[in-house]
Amino acid sequence: MTRILLVEDNEMNRDMLSRRLSRRGFDVLIAENGKTGVELAASQKPDLILMDMSLPVMDGWEATRRIKANPLTSAIPVIALTAHAMASDREMALEAGCDDYDSKPVDLPQLVRKIERLLAI
Repeated sequence: MTRILLVEDNEMNRDMLSRRLSRRGFDVLIAENGKTGVELAASQKPDLILMDMSLPVMDGWEATRRIKANPLTSAIPVIALTAHAMASDREMALEAGCDDYDSKPVDLPQLVRKIERLLAI
């Protein structure tokens, strides 16, 4: 089963997205801040990470940089999730090491297509 790490601090977003992904057959791990996300990425080695960029403790930009800098986690695809939908935000996410970008509110069919493309499933 494909394991996805969802790093999201908003409880409603976290619950909605994790339930919808689980119904589509994904095993979903959850982190509520960037620091925990980095730790879970290293210990659990998910197949893909969905990273909110506005997080407490450590923001998604720094968490992604740390994940991509670690040889144990650098190959894990990261999709940035953010309510900021400006072109500069997409560029910043890609510069931080994200492999793709999606804006909130999440369009689940579009997000699943991105997940499948990155994982070649």
